[in-house]
Amino acid sequence: MSEDQRRRGLLADSGPSRTEKEILNSLRGIRFGSVEVVIHDSRVVQIERKEKFRFDTAPERHK
Repeated sequence: MSEDQRRRGLLADSGPSRTEKEILNSLRGIRFGSVEVVIHDSRVVQIERKEKFRFDTAPERHK
């Protein structure tokens, strides 16, 4: 199987590629934030995961 065939999804039995697995892994467990996939020349070259933590309770005032 060539990389081109895998990229185009021509082979149904191939399963997810390493790149696809990394993207899915970046999405796991994130509640707030973003996942950015950087592509150059039709190839994924970088995956950025930015996670935010939100606090619902109001901060206590200092006396």
